[in-house]
Amino acid sequence: MSNEHDEGLTRRQAIGVGLVGAASLAALPAATAASSDERRKAGSQERMPVVFMPHGGGPWPFVELGFDKNDCDALADYLRSVRALPKTPPKALLVVSAHWEEPVPTVMTAERPPMYYDYYGFPPESYQLTWPAPGQPKLAARVQELLGAAGFQTAMDSKRGFDHGTFVPLKLTYPNADVPTVQLSLKQGLDPEEHLAMGRALAPLRDEGVFIVGSGMTFHNLRAFRDPRAPEIAEAFDGWLREAATLDAPERDRRLTQWSRAPAARLAHPREEHLLPLMVIAGAAGADRGTTAYSGKFMGVRLSAYHFGA
Repeated sequence: MSNEHDEGLTRRQAIGVGLVGAASLAALPAATAASSDERRKAGSQERMPVVFMPHGGGPWPFVELGFDKNDCDALADYLRSVRALPKTPPKALLVVSAHWEEPVPTVMTAERPPMYYDYYGFPPESYQLTWPAPGQPKLAARVQELLGAAGFQTAMDSKRGFDHGTFVPLKLTYPNADVPTVQLSLKQGLDPEEHLAMGRALAPLRDEGVFIVGSGMTFHNLRAFRDPRAPEIAEAFDGWLREAATLDAPERDRRLTQWSRAPAARLAHPREEHLLPLMVIAGAAGADRGTTAYSGKFMGVRLSAYHFGA
């Protein structure tokens, strides 16, 4: 789900102030009595890292929107670099996008997911972008199995397409769209502890060749871009987040559950859907300590990316 309005400022209006927000996968390993750690120690699969990446505003890398070229180039270079992060090529991608919320965690099950242009007010070429990565119903079923075992009710969606939280950054990371990809929704209510628990439940996928990616933003307040204090707000919250995300796991997770107490937290995120993919990634990271992989300016404010287990 993508919010088209933010308390009076539409995405079309936001542009005026310089903002917007092939093959099929080989069958995943069948569940056995052996744990993921045992399978990993046996050398069956290199453990995948997990990543939280900022996806920028709208179709920014592919359509001229008047954003600062140096900022765009820096973020685009970072997103391209993510492809080289896994030590072995992933069998599939599981993407948690800020632009999809459902009453229960929901997975895309289409074998050939369509495009979902969940933005408006952009040039016509914005609606001709393609990223034809195949889906993977077997991975979708495995995601449901893991979440169900952790006590989550789940659902499936056979019609949902890739939203711009997925296809915009991954069109840079995987331009050939040659890795099977499944999207997983956020859970309505946006409870950080629930999303950390979702990530913990999904951690075994890292030992099964699945590269888990969270796509969001470390700052997302459209109205604030009319305020000259926006860069200061973003710096305050981003500084806190860079420290919190790179702590040892118990303290990291404790702080993330209390993110709204951070400096300028509710000014940086009046609504936290763009931050919640990080919670899923932190949960899937387990004991792996995070690193700040990118910290740059984009649309005038500070944005960061975090890697775990890389």
